[in-house]
Amino acid sequence: IVDRSLDARDGDVIIALLHGEFAVKQISIMNDTVSLVSQNPRYAPMQISSEMDFDIWGVVTFSIHRHR
Repeated sequence: IVDRSLDARDGDVIIALLHGEFAVKQISIMNDTVSLVSQNPRYAPMQISSEMDFDIWGVVTFSIHRHR
């Protein structure tokens, strides 16, 4: 379930719109620095800059984990 009315907080799983594509990532907010963190440890966190086309589409509030 995604709630579009919530403001994202540090540690939330979000649906992000990044360069026109959707991504599901955990958000890290520290000292005005925003990063998107993958659950796969092989991918490094992606720091978001003001030049990027980025928007938080919603905050994931509930998920059923069986995927296939």
